[in-house]
Amino acid sequence: MRVLLIEDDIMIGAAVEQGLKDAGYAVDWVRDGEAAINAVQGEAYEIVLLDLGLPKADGREVLRYLRGLGRRLPVIIVTARDSVDDRIDGLDLGADDYLVKPFEIRELLARMRAVLRREGSGSAPLLSNGKLSLDPATHQACFLDKSAPLSAREFALLQALLARPGTILSRSELERQVYGWNEEVESNAIEFLIHAVRRKLGSDAIRNVRGVGWMVERAS
Repeated sequence: MRVLLIEDDIMIGAAVEQGLKDAGYAVDWVRDGEAAINAVQGEAYEIVLLDLGLPKADGREVLRYLRGLGRRLPVIIVTARDSVDDRIDGLDLGADDYLVKPFEIRELLARMRAVLRREGSGSAPLLSNGKLSLDPATHQACFLDKSAPLSAREFALLQALLARPGTILSRSELERQVYGWNEEVESNAIEFLIHAVRRKLGSDAIRNVRGVGWMVERAS
């Protein structure tokens, strides 16, 4: 699942970026409002984390732009502005949630899961197709009689597949869900992750469609 992080504070941005990666999200981090608008024009994101006090274009301008696109894109404002008026203003402009700094990364992740559940974006309390299940909160996966914890990238890959059971995802589609802009991707990285998941859960957990991509079975 791909996240756009819009944060100009280097220390906060780096900490949030690492926390998101550790949780299995692919993260693109930009540091000003103009870069944020450019990023959204070139990439499809599942959720946006938006600071308000940004250079070049204020966070409110960015939010107005996002809401003018005519498509649903969940936005959580993450800011030090903590007055009631600021919160009301941000929510009235179209933010889905409002989190005040400082915060624990666990709370941010929980709020993201809650917002994505409301959007139907594959972050239900438990993702399942009837045989294979995945818990977004714990990264625990189960397939038939096998159960195992997944690494962050293994989780991101399996989450992408379980969000669209019965749909074949190509290597490039899976790379987009697992890796951010600045991360090097080896040519066999997706195959390596699939092999790791199959080793933990069984070879039938993920199906290969030769020459096309990979899938999990449609919900039964």
